[in-house]
Amino acid sequence: MTDKQQLNEISSNSSPILLDDEAVIRRIFDHIDTKNTDMGTECWQEPVEHYQSKAHFELELTTLRRQFTIYCPSSALDGPGAYSARDVYGTPIVVVRNKEGAVNAFRNACRHRGVQVAEGCGHTKSFVCPYHAWTYGLDGSLRGVPHEHGFPELDKTQRGLVPIECKEENGLIFVCIDRQDSSVESELLINTVGLIPETHRLHEVLSIELPANWKIVLESFLEGYHIRATHTDTFFPLQFDNLNVVEQFGRNSRLCFPYRAVEKLRDKPVSKWNVDLSLTYVYHLFPNILISNHPGFKAVVVLDPIAVDRTKQTTFIVTGVDADDTDNLALVDSALAVVNAAIDEDRQVIMSGQRGLAANANQHLEFGLFESSIVHFHSTMKALVENR
Repeated sequence: MTDKQQLNEISSNSSPILLDDEAVIRRIFDHIDTKNTDMGTECWQEPVEHYQSKAHFELELTTLRRQFTIYCPSSALDGPGAYSARDVYGTPIVVVRNKEGAVNAFRNACRHRGVQVAEGCGHTKSFVCPYHAWTYGLDGSLRGVPHEHGFPELDKTQRGLVPIECKEENGLIFVCIDRQDSSVESELLINTVGLIPETHRLHEVLSIELPANWKIVLESFLEGYHIRATHTDTFFPLQFDNLNVVEQFGRNSRLCFPYRAVEKLRDKPVSKWNVDLSLTYVYHLFPNILISNHPGFKAVVVLDPIAVDRTKQTTFIVTGVDADDTDNLALVDSALAVVNAAIDEDRQVIMSGQRGLAANANQHLEFGLFESSIVHFHSTMKALVENR
């Protein structure tokens, strides 16, 4: 099969036909009893050059800019004037909720001298360039130019902030820098239905810049083969080592990480089975998004490639627990503390893996049958880059 055929096959299988919770739990029981796990059908060797080459990194960015991606949960922009600015695939953008409640996205550059008009996040009535105070409305229109007579040929109607495609669906906000394939949009929208309940609110936002290639960061989320070795005191007492249910759908994957507490369901009728305290689902939404459920909250992780050896990881924590429910919020914070401790452990091996590339010990990184979601990611990425 050619890369072009492979890409078409991957893209056409966009509807998420996934096991229901009962089937997942039954497969978990079978794996526990047989000391087994889901395994892929092929291994993969990813060239180390693809983690180090600036030229290859630029090819990836060109490819990814054509993909719709999740920018943030809807609850992160909590009312008119709420905005968020950051780089997406190397492109500075700002996303804002306008006065009517709709969400707009723009290239974050003044139309005068290109200075960014927004930083971080917050609330505003307009965007004012810090250089010469050119002022833009929440709809991106150029509203004010100090000493405007100095620009006699300026047509303000043509000099608003440059828009990029932006959609809000399923409790999430999506952006696309350079759209070329509408099927990618429809696939992503289908695959996010039901992942973020409308009743969930933003609990907190965590952001960190990591000195590592974005693919190394992503790979750490996509297998349970490392649970015992890396998470000895955090996840391993609560979860199983190298025991996962793994499914691919379209360009994406879903991994199930069962808790040891799932054993308690064996003696309960199926009607009483509840996955909330029994397992974590991790959805990898191609290319750079991870959505996972945990006791009391969900996490939306966005991995923004900044440079070939730098990644910004932004994690949005959303919860259905009311802001004044102190008892249940304490439980959320307790569960979040365990997750954050484990993520810190992952970051140590991520950074070590990045440093290890410089040892020149390997021409490629090896991914085995326990790492099928990583194999699926790399095969999809390879097909896209080569057919960009």
